[in-house]
Amino acid sequence: MLKHRRRKNPRGAKAALTGAFALLTAGLIAGFTQFSPAPTEVETVSDEESLQVQQTGQWLTGYWHNFSNGSTVMPLSEVPSEYNLVAVAFAENHPTLDGGITFDLASEELNGYTDQQFREDIAAIQAEGRKVIISVGGQLGHVDVTNATQARNFADTTYQLMREYGFDGVDIDLEHGINAQYMSDALHDLSAQAGSDLIITMAPQTIDFQSPNREYYKLASNISDILTIVNMQYYNSGSMLGCDDQVYHQGTVDFVASLACIQLEMGLSPSQVGLGLPAVPSAAGGGYMAPSKVVEALDCLEAGTNCGSFSPDTPYGPIGGVMTWSVNWDATSGYAFADTIAARLAGGPGDGGGDPDPEPTDPPTDEPGDCTAPAWSADSVYTGGDVVSHEGAEYRAEWWTRGEEPGTTGEWGVWRLVGTC
Repeated sequence: MLKHRRRKNPRGAKAALTGAFALLTAGLIAGFTQFSPAPTEVETVSDEESLQVQQTGQWLTGYWHNFSNGSTVMPLSEVPSEYNLVAVAFAENHPTLDGGITFDLASEELNGYTDQQFREDIAAIQAEGRKVIISVGGQLGHVDVTNATQARNFADTTYQLMREYGFDGVDIDLEHGINAQYMSDALHDLSAQAGSDLIITMAPQTIDFQSPNREYYKLASNISDILTIVNMQYYNSGSMLGCDDQVYHQGTVDFVASLACIQLEMGLSPSQVGLGLPAVPSAAGGGYMAPSKVVEALDCLEAGTNCGSFSPDTPYGPIGGVMTWSVNWDATSGYAFADTIAARLAGGPGDGGGDPDPEPTDPPTDEPGDCTAPAWSADSVYTGGDVVSHEGAEYRAEWWTRGEEPGTTGEWGVWRLVGTC
């Protein structure tokens, strides 16, 4: 059974009893505007403990699984308090409204977790000053918002889910293409309905910001007035160009810092830029970084320290925060990601982030050695159970495939990471 951690304070968080009562009196705990996107968190504690306020000024976002996929099945009540923004994964296509979304709790997969318990847990998280949003998409999700009708249906059904469940906003994680114009229309419509407290996040892939002509790039620009944070997925990516037009490979501080620089230089506020990384190697096909390396990327961007070969011309100061896929995967390592990153966000640049990183559940994917399985070939046919080697790791096919590159198909794709070699 998982340890209940909602009342655990991240190391380095500053607390003040008088500040807590002042904030409660002012009524600032429950809401804030998009121009101050990071929450002030009030911990719910026992009578024997002091009321404490965490003021990190940044988001730590974690996705929560509404499904079972081999990581950890948990109710929302088990999400650690270090995560001050929880993204429920995922909403699905509405059965009758084109472009609309709906949500159904997968109670059977979640060990009988009931809809009523789910709703109560959302309210309990929010009572602690944290936020819960509904995520749309994921690797398998397809929601089309490509015309005015679909845009209106998306806005209306999202707002309906917010009112029904109490969600604080929406996360756009559509990985099969978007239309920037109509998604922008939909989100501005939603903002008009929900008000200034609405949280809007997005989790684009790295390719989506390689050019100003990319739809996610255009969407971020179009909604910068209402956008909370962009949490780029710095994994399942391969090599990409940084803002200095140099090529960097995933899984490195240089990769994260140089690609985050693109968003930081395109006109977004630093508070609207977040770093998305897998919690453990098993959570992604490639791009895992130990939490201590994520801390180094933060230090590089915010203070110009702990950089590799890339460093920003001028440090950006505090950015929006860090996201991970996912809370459920983080649980498999004893919440090493949440503990380390929350401590760093609370302590600022130069803080070591708490205890040294424990051994990950799988070895990091950026330490290749000698592989014994045959090399993957784009022209070969593979069936379920076949094992291949590719770029210093071995992968097992889950079903028939040809031409799909190992390390790029994601958590639910055909290739399952066996380990590095």
